[in-house]
Amino acid sequence: MSRSDPRADGATELEALKADSFGRIALMRGADGVRFVRRDLRHVPLWLRLPAWWLARREARGLEAVAGLRDVPQLLGWDGRRLDRSYMSGAAMYQRPPHGDLVYFRRARRLLQALHRRGVAHNDLAKEANWLVLDDGRPAIIDFQLAVRGDPRSRWMRLLAREDLRHLLKHKRMYCRAALTPVEKRVLKRTSWLRDLWFRTGKPVYRVVTRKLLKWEDNEGQGPKP
Repeated sequence: MSRSDPRADGATELEALKADSFGRIALMRGADGVRFVRRDLRHVPLWLRLPAWWLARREARGLEAVAGLRDVPQLLGWDGRRLDRSYMSGAAMYQRPPHGDLVYFRRARRLLQALHRRGVAHNDLAKEANWLVLDDGRPAIIDFQLAVRGDPRSRWMRLLAREDLRHLLKHKRMYCRAALTPVEKRVLKRTSWLRDLWFRTGKPVYRVVTRKLLKWEDNEGQGPKP
């Protein structure tokens, strides 16, 4: 059953999509009848409010940079406590796996290239939950909390763009292995110093924080554990 949102904006909550230590995400219906997604930080524990706000602001800035781009959320509002973005009807990649769907992965690569031309690296595309399969089969990208903005011609941004591509190709290897090209196979084999550094230092810390302190059990955003 839907219930009214405490904010006096006429919006009604339709469904809770996700709730974790960094906020509550819900599907909403505005006073005009249009559905949208809201990230609400009001119930974040006090000790996590600063990082939750920082991540939400980062998402807002990333969405500003891709405004008008198809198949990514559009920023509707950010007031420091609530982030509203447009809703795209579909399912996460792990919920609707694109097995053998070469068209999906071709479109996904073009979408990623468009993102990078805007000077945005998503930086969190290893998670299948951040790739959508829309109702008509098109790919979409969500969750820009870790997005990085910069000059797309800089060495740093080109490195991050390459990591985005590697994550997409790993999904393609999972669901459309026979369609991998020789060049794509070489990209998958060549890991960067950034990836190696993350696995040696960042990832162990990430696992301790998310699994021990925050009690997350979502397999790092890749869907439910078997």
